[in-house]
Amino acid sequence: MGSNPKPIIVVVSPFIDKQHGTERRVAEWVSRLADVFAIHIYSQRVDDVDLSKVVWHRIPTLRGPHLLNYLWWFSANYVWRAWHRRFRGLQPDLVFSPGINCLDADLVSVHVVFAEYLERFKKDLALSRNPVSAWLQILHRRLYYRFIAALESHVYRNRDTTLFLIARRTSAELERHFGRHGPFPVVYLGLDHETFNPLVRSSLRDGAREGLGYERDRFVLLLIGNDLNNKGLPTLMKAVASLAQLPLEILVVSREKPSDYEGLNRLEGLEGQVRFRPPRKDVQFYYAAADAYVGASIEDTFSQPPAEAMACGLPVIVSSTNGTSEIICNGVDGLILNEPKDVVSLSHMIQQLYCDENFRERLAGNAVRTALEFTWERNAAELRTLFEEALQRKRTPAPQQTG
Repeated sequence: MGSNPKPIIVVVSPFIDKQHGTERRVAEWVSRLADVFAIHIYSQRVDDVDLSKVVWHRIPTLRGPHLLNYLWWFSANYVWRAWHRRFRGLQPDLVFSPGINCLDADLVSVHVVFAEYLERFKKDLALSRNPVSAWLQILHRRLYYRFIAALESHVYRNRDTTLFLIARRTSAELERHFGRHGPFPVVYLGLDHETFNPLVRSSLRDGAREGLGYERDRFVLLLIGNDLNNKGLPTLMKAVASLAQLPLEILVVSREKPSDYEGLNRLEGLEGQVRFRPPRKDVQFYYAAADAYVGASIEDTFSQPPAEAMACGLPVIVSSTNGTSEIICNGVDGLILNEPKDVVSLSHMIQQLYCDENFRERLAGNAVRTALEFTWERNAAELRTLFEEALQRKRTPAPQQTG
């Protein structure tokens, strides 16, 4: 007698790779669960996944503004899946979406709540606060965020959709904006400890420092990410400017244009102290060059780079509004900035890291031990449990009402 067929899990995600936060998680998840489930991916692009273990149904990309491609993607993935159900007999047991990619997902991982994002950045998205040259981009972002927020209201209010979180803090946002009460399962990040560890960082350090042109006495503060206003770059720049007596450097790894921050750079007198570099696959190169990681995010569900920095043995500073703070004990394995725009407090933290080597090393050592608790294997096992529970709920008939 043959074995039971694997449950069919459909994953709906616009792209999957290991270069972005949410998409990195999906890549790691499907790679580890492909032996347990028959995974079918509906996506416009899939990288860093062994396609011999999954089935990729490619959705074409529409060239043009991001909003237009999103509208196309949202509609097209539904049409493709309906076609495959109707004419290929592909009946999924479960539909999983990382974020808002469809209206019929059985299980959704909540990585960011755009309704909260809109609320926090309403002033920053006002045309009056931006140069005329940026108005078209601002209008595009406002339309995109509002459209996603409207879809969130439909998806997150649906009690038949199981939600799980990447950080516990998101629970309050779901309750405030959508009346959706927890408790919700939380699946924290995973880490690749063969790549991110103190030995690898130490072996790369001299070459990384030399390659980036840092003198031995310079103290390098690293920040990785896009949407740098949200990631806290302006606050970090102001904090470093207030510590002009210290040999500090800021290393920013981002796809954003450095020209967007030239004005602030000149205003704070930081010429030559802020360097922008593009992302690279061997991101551990940047961790090796740095002396500390600083992520004073205004709104960040769970940022991967601070956790990777911890695994590498770097002391880290994160804001309380960054979900990564949930795995940190302030003053023990990292520092938590209570108010993300508090320049004075951030300056004191940076100064303490620079001046107190013993404190810095103690934080870094504890950070490594904390990070070791978070693996992709643990992450995938937690997700497997959620999948199996969702499958069981779908298979269990709802009780019939009498009366």
